[in-house]
Amino acid sequence: MPISSKLQPWFEARQRFRLSHAHIQMARELGLNPRKFGSLANGQEPWKRPLPEFIAHCYHKRFGRTTPVHVQSLEDVVTRAEGRRSERRARKTN
Repeated sequence: MPISSKLQPWFEARQRFRLSHAHIQMARELGLNPRKFGSLANGQEPWKRPLPEFIAHCYHKRFGRTTPVHVQSLEDVVTRAEGRRSERRARKTN
């Protein structure tokens, strides 16, 4: 299963910062940049919230709920995109 270059940083951020599927989905919906998570998760500045807490707080502020209604893992997103691509290719060849 090839991973698109758009989603690769999300996979790396999920692993590096030990984020759940819900936190990754919330961050994606908020439009956060996964390459900037290092500065947001700086443990040396005690006034900053932990990264998962920060993402949940921003999500609640913007959308008014604590978690997404339907949580999808990145793997599900990749397989659905691959399925759509293969369907499109099949339609195009016929």
